Amino acid sequence: MIRDRIIICFASNWDYHPTSKHHVMRKLSEHNYVIWVNWHASRRPRLGMADLRTIGQKLREIGRGARQATDRIIVITPPQIPMPGSSLARQLNVRLVCRAIRHVLANLPSLPVQLWTFAPDMVDLVGRFNEELVLYYCVDAFAEFPGYDRDVTEACERRLLALSDVVLATSPPLYESRRRLHHNVHFVQHGVDHARLSRAVKEPLQMPEPLRLLPRPIYGFVGIIGDWVDVELIAALAQRRPTGSVVLIGPENTSRGSCADLPNVHWLGPRSHAELPAYLRYFDVGLIPFRQQPLTHNANPIKLYEYLAAGVPVVSTNMPAVDPIPGSVWVADDIESLVAGCDEAIRCNSPEQRLHRSNLMLSESWDARVEQISRLVDQACDAGIASARIESDNAEAEAVEHEAVAV
Repeated sequence: MIRDRIIICFASNWDYHPTSKHHVMRKLSEHNYVIWVNWHASRRPRLGMADLRTIGQKLREIGRGARQATDRIIVITPPQIPMPGSSLARQLNVRLVCRAIRHVLANLPSLPVQLWTFAPDMVDLVGRFNEELVLYYCVDAFAEFPGYDRDVTEACERRLLALSDVVLATSPPLYESRRRLHHNVHFVQHGVDHARLSRAVKEPLQMPEPLRLLPRPIYGFVGIIGDWVDVELIAALAQRRPTGSVVLIGPENTSRGSCADLPNVHWLGPRSHAELPAYLRYFDVGLIPFRQQPLTHNANPIKLYEYLAAGVPVVSTNMPAVDPIPGSVWVADDIESLVAGCDEAIRCNSPEQRLHRSNLMLSESWDARVEQISRLVDQACDAGIASARIESDNAEAEAVEHEAVAV
């Protein structure tokens, strides 16, 4: 694993629902310092209560200054102007973010710096910290997110690709599109916290209180409930199986739509990662009900790995990163196939089947994934050092030759 580095990580909010970036940085922080930069300049806010609440939250975070999230992870929320289409705003953001990062760097040991970014539009900060390596970790088609300026986001990403030493892509479509633009792109799937989530099949965890009175089977979803979640499909499932319960765990960032008044759809809100094994133990089916759109076409849902590690059979809408696995994963194109997949999944729920499903994820741990990434980073660093040495040798040879000619 990478050791004795300072990793400056540009990502979405540290306090959001845990994603791949959280798991990767926690693992890297075991042997490195991590400066996590809450990057919030990607989208111009809209006039609405949701964005007004977000602005208020960001102002509070800015006021808190740098904070120690773990022993070796420092989280900062520098002031930023969320006007990605304005060159003046971007220039000011560079100054504000650089000042905040350098203030933290001044209090850390003198170690080589690496720049890792999950955000494609922070490209103006590349090269500001004498970094030995730039890694772009591409986890989504960001230009497809609602409210993002497509032209600006895509232009920034092209510039970032040109300046990156390593590019990681987490889904087949992201890999195929990015490898046409960069010479060192690698397909790296998400990992899973297997040790924690496998408790759902290995320990007699008590049923959480919110589930105790719910009729079985439980069709469960865990994750951010955003615009990409097909709430109409969830409503149709709830109506087709009225004696069962649909349970949604996670922050709500979109309208409940036709699910709003259904008595067997239960919105439990966010739960900590530590609580998930107890909930997943009592899920009869894990749902990934994403809409068919470019954003989800490029996605690799981390919840797929989490459901399986907990032994839960999965029914997902169709996307390139989700392959059917006999007895474990069913792929649906419409409500008919979704209901049929759920019915079949419920029949594959013996303790032995759940344990087998969990064991499929043993080799997909975050430990294994970060080791894989570390090897790619080490190779890129070695290649960069070798390249710099060749350039230095060539320059020296040219100088000697020039001196000889002059004599």
